[in-house]
Amino acid sequence: MNARGVVFVHSSPTAVCPHVEWAISGVLGTKVSLHWSTQAAVQGQLRAECTWSGPAGSGGAIAGALRAWSMLRFEVTEEPTPGVDGVRYCHVPTLGLWSGRASANGDIVIGEDQLRTILASSTPAQLPSRMHDLLGTAWDEALEPFRHAGDGAPITWLHQVG
Repeated sequence: MNARGVVFVHSSPTAVCPHVEWAISGVLGTKVSLHWSTQAAVQGQLRAECTWSGPAGSGGAIAGALRAWSMLRFEVTEEPTPGVDGVRYCHVPTLGLWSGRASANGDIVIGEDQLRTILASSTPAQLPSRMHDLLGTAWDEALEPFRHAGDGAPITWLHQVG
């Protein structure tokens, strides 16, 4: 079953850009050439974004491949497919990788099992912090300036071969 999504590389050093393309190419099985533009939020960094299509789970594979370069700031989304929840992955150098299930409109969905675990293992004072961790609040706050700096940037359309 094919899924689709978007990769947002919010910031990458110039020297790492070819590695990003190779990593995405390796997951999707097709040559990827991204259109890189200046990232206004950080001097000397570039940004790119692309849509992708491939087997369900490709979003996680792309995020895992990009995680090899810890200096990258990126987001990878995978839209829901029948029987498979959507997901969003975010990486920030100082925070590492975060992932969360996503609804059709992009909201992060917290599962019953996650809520029960937090309720059972947290003091009332810890609850707000644990909920923010599940929602990826720190990642959203860290990435927001980079998202705005990319408004109007070109996007590359990718499709898996096969």
